[in-house]
Amino acid sequence: MSRPPAALPPQLPPAAAAERLRRVARFLARALPLCRAHTVEFYTRGLWERLVAPRPAAVLQALREAGPLALRRPLGEASGAAAALWDDDTFSNVFCENSKKLINVHLFALAAKFYSLTNLGVCTPLEDILEALRGDNQGITGIKTDEFMNNKKSHEVQVMSELVDNIANYCGIKQVIDIGSGKGYLSSFLSMQYNLKVYGIDSSNTNTNGAHERNRKLKKHWRAYQSRGRANLKSQRLEKANDRPAESEIKCKAISEKPLNNDSSLQSEDQVTIQDLVPSCGSTEIATSETSKQTEVDLVAQTQSDETKLSEEVLAVLNVLPADAVEVFSSSQWNCGELCEEEKAQRKMASLKAKETKSSESNLYFPLTSCITAETELSDIITDLEDCMMVGLHTCGDLAANTLRIFTAKPEIKAVCSVGCCYHLLSEQFENQEDCPEEVWGFPMCQYLKDQGWCCGRNARMSACLALERVAVGQMLPTESLFYRAVLQVIIEEIYGVTKSDRHVGKTFSKSSSFIDYVRKSLKKLELDDSKLPDSCIMDYYEKYKHRMNELEAFNMLKVVLAPCIEVLILLDRLCYLKEQDNIAWSGLVKLFDPVKSPRCYAVIALK
Repeated sequence: MSRPPAALPPQLPPAAAAERLRRVARFLARALPLCRAHTVEFYTRGLWERLVAPRPAAVLQALREAGPLALRRPLGEASGAAAALWDDDTFSNVFCENSKKLINVHLFALAAKFYSLTNLGVCTPLEDILEALRGDNQGITGIKTDEFMNNKKSHEVQVMSELVDNIANYCGIKQVIDIGSGKGYLSSFLSMQYNLKVYGIDSSNTNTNGAHERNRKLKKHWRAYQSRGRANLKSQRLEKANDRPAESEIKCKAISEKPLNNDSSLQSEDQVTIQDLVPSCGSTEIATSETSKQTEVDLVAQTQSDETKLSEEVLAVLNVLPADAVEVFSSSQWNCGELCEEEKAQRKMASLKAKETKSSESNLYFPLTSCITAETELSDIITDLEDCMMVGLHTCGDLAANTLRIFTAKPEIKAVCSVGCCYHLLSEQFENQEDCPEEVWGFPMCQYLKDQGWCCGRNARMSACLALERVAVGQMLPTESLFYRAVLQVIIEEIYGVTKSDRHVGKTFSKSSSFIDYVRKSLKKLELDDSKLPDSCIMDYYEKYKHRMNELEAFNMLKVVLAPCIEVLILLDRLCYLKEQDNIAWSGLVKLFDPVKSPRCYAVIALK
C-alpha cells in the first residue's frame, strides 16, 4: 500500500513574506524611473541624460560582465564570497542621492540579482511540493502533448497539469475550474489525462469557439490515424495469409474477439488498427471459422497480458484528446452468434460498463464563456458547482488577481494554482491618483502596499514582461525597430507638432524596406500628411541620431535587468495578500516552467 501524502513543505511565514516585500519595494522606489519611461520618448525627453550618468559603452560593458549572463548564476558564484555579507545598505549607492541618476551599473546589476525570487528565498521547489502531495503514488504516464501543441504550450501543460492533479488528489476533489482557459489546452488535458471534471471559462466567445474547433480538428486528426492504420492492417493481412498456416488463423479468432476490457471500452476491430501508434501484438486479425470453447479459453489466457499492454498503449493515445474526440463503438457491432454463453455474459457486462463510462466521462471538459470579476458568483455559471480548485495558466492582467480574490471568498474552492501574465494590463489603484476604495484593483492587493500608496505605472509593468533569461541565452532585443520608432517620434513632434495620438504605428517595421519607407508608412497610419516631408529630410533625422543608437540599446538592457524585480514585487504582493487571509492553510510561490521556454514561469499556489 502507498503511504498517505506527506505534510506540505514549510511555507514562508507571513512576517517574512512582508519583510521581503518591503525590501524589494525600497529598492524599486529608487530604480523604477528607469522603467517608467517609454522608449518611444527616448530622444524627445532626453531620457539618457536625465536618468543615466555613465556613457553607453560603459553601461553595456558592465552589464556584459555582471548583468544578464552573470545573473543566471547564483549570486555568490557571480560575485565572490563578499556576496554573503551584502544587505540592503550595500546597494544604497547605486543611484545618486541628488540627481537620482544611475551611477554604479555593476552594483545595479548585482542588486537586481540580490532582489530576485531565487535569492530572496521565497519560492518552494516544485519537486518538494509534488513529493509531499503525492506520497508514494506515481504519476500517470501518457502520450506527450507535443503531438498536438507547440513546444512552449506542451511544456506548460505537462508541468502544470501534473501539479494540478496532485493538488486535486490531495484535497480529495474532482472538479477543476480553469479561469481564462483560452482554447482549452490545459482543460482538455486535465480532463482526459487525469479524469478531472473541468470547466474552462473564458471571456472571449472566439476562444470558447476555438476550444470546440480544436476538438473537431483533433477528432479529424484521430480519424486520419485510424484510416492509415486500416490500410496498414489490410497490407499485413495479405502478407500473413501467404505466410501462415490456416490453423494460426483459427487461433487468432479467440484473441481478436476478446474485447479490450479497460476504462475506454474500445470494442470494435477499428480500435486496434493504429499500427503506426501502437506496436502490433499479433492479435488484430479476425478469423471466421469456429473454435471450441476450450481452445478459446486457453488462447484468451495466453494473450491476456498482451491485451492489457495494448489497451494501455491505445489509452495513452486517447488521453491527449478532448473528451468528445473519439466515439466509443457499440457492442451491437459484434457477431455474438458464435459465442459461448460465458463469453456473451462477459461482453454484456463490458457493454454496460462502456455505457456507464461514456455517460460519466464523455463530457468531462466544458468550455464556457463568461467575464470573471472579483464579484463573480461561480454558482451562476456552473450549476453543479461542488468542492473544487481554481487554476489559471497565464491569466491576463486583473484576472490573476481576481482568481485569488474569488478563491479566498468562496468556501467550496479548496485550492488555487495561478500563473499570471500581461502585467501591463493590470489596473492600479494609485496610478492616476484616484481614491476609489469601492473599486477592486489588480494592484496592489496586500495591505502594506495599499498603505504606502504604491504605484508601478504602466511602462514599468510593461517592462516586467521582458524576458531576462531569453536575453541571457542570446535572444536579441529589437533595438533597430525601437530606434526607428524613437526617431519617428522626434519627426512627429518637430515637424507636425503632435505629442499625443490615439493611433498606433503597429508592426510597420517588419513591413518596411528602409527607414524612409518606415516613416512614410507610419505617417499614413497616424493620418499625417507625408507629402511635405522629402526623403532628404527623413534621412537627415536618421543620420542625426544613428550614432546614439547605442544609448537606446544600453537603456533597454538596463530595463531588462530590472524586469524580474518588478515581477517579484507583483508576485510578493499576491502572496502577502494570501498570507493576510485567515482561511488559508498553505500558500507559496513555485517556479513551474523553464523561463527560457516560458518567461512567466511562477505560480501562486494556496490550499485551505
